[in-house]
Amino acid sequence: MTKDNQEPSALFVMEGVKGGHDGMNYSNPKKFRKKKQENLDISKLAEQVRADDRTSLAKAITLIESSNTVHKEEAQKLLQELLPHTGNCIRIGITGVPGAGKSSFIEAFGTMLSKMGKRVAVLAIDPSSSLSGGSILGDKTRMEELVRQPNAFVRPSPSAGTLGGVHKKSRETMLLCEAAGYDVILIETVGVGQSETYVRGMVDFFLLLVLTGAGDELQGMKKGIMELADGIIVHKADGDNTRFARKTMQEYKQILHFLQPSTPGWMSTSLTVSSMEKKGLDDVWNMLMAFEETVKKSNYWSIRRHAQTRDWFHSMITDHLIDSFYQNSERKKQVRSLEDDILKGRLTVTQGVNALFEEK
Repeated sequence: MTKDNQEPSALFVMEGVKGGHDGMNYSNPKKFRKKKQENLDISKLAEQVRADDRTSLAKAITLIESSNTVHKEEAQKLLQELLPHTGNCIRIGITGVPGAGKSSFIEAFGTMLSKMGKRVAVLAIDPSSSLSGGSILGDKTRMEELVRQPNAFVRPSPSAGTLGGVHKKSRETMLLCEAAGYDVILIETVGVGQSETYVRGMVDFFLLLVLTGAGDELQGMKKGIMELADGIIVHKADGDNTRFARKTMQEYKQILHFLQPSTPGWMSTSLTVSSMEKKGLDDVWNMLMAFEETVKKSNYWSIRRHAQTRDWFHSMITDHLIDSFYQNSERKKQVRSLEDDILKGRLTVTQGVNALFEEK
């Protein structure tokens, strides 16, 4: 039976239309071409940073944080041009136990200073994921009132695995903000850990935030973190918690009295603050001003900054040695081979390390 006289059936498929065009363009797709990067005018960027251009400051910080080799060279040229304009501010490191309200305090305190006419830069460090390496970087969104201030600058950065809860380039970022004319730099760390000496080593004043009723009375017994603090804030001292906050403040004052001061010539103290009710914020600023006057009078201000720069220099030597060690292809092969021997029990870890550095 032919198709012409075949009875209608669901199994019968009519022939399609031959030829024609479906309207789609099947020409060869265009090849993606990477846009050629324009040469960065370092002198112009430095000039824009000095002229209080916040977009240029953000661009300069991105350049500083880049791991690109060309960007690294450009970043150092930029810093070289801006270095003579740095150092004219007070650097404050802020840390605290999780939930202490570091971001809330920084927003309330920074907003108060901005309204006083101070130029405030906040370097907020967010913890990076140990799995993906990513960060949420939500502090800028959370500090809604502060970011609206015309003389405030908030820059969130990932910790990127750096110890101490700060970014590896936080020191250089701080110098850029100083060159841009900011009076006060607030560095918010990830939180209290075992490496707070890293933060202490890059700021003038180290501020610790604690809470009442959350085991923080015991936190006072952790001598290491207490000895680093120039001031302790008993935070969230509002409502029914006000009385307990004052009691906790007195306890910390007693503890601090028996500890070695973090800064020679300055007696560390404790205050209560409510960021929600905006209480005690002016007391914090008065404490900072008294600290600056006392430490500058004894000349320890410049002594500490010189010591911090020297330590920074030596830590960068260590970083450079580690990077150059692992960039050597022969070294990489040797490390993998020794790893295999160690895992199979043919070598101890100490023998493996010694084999890497033995004279050939």
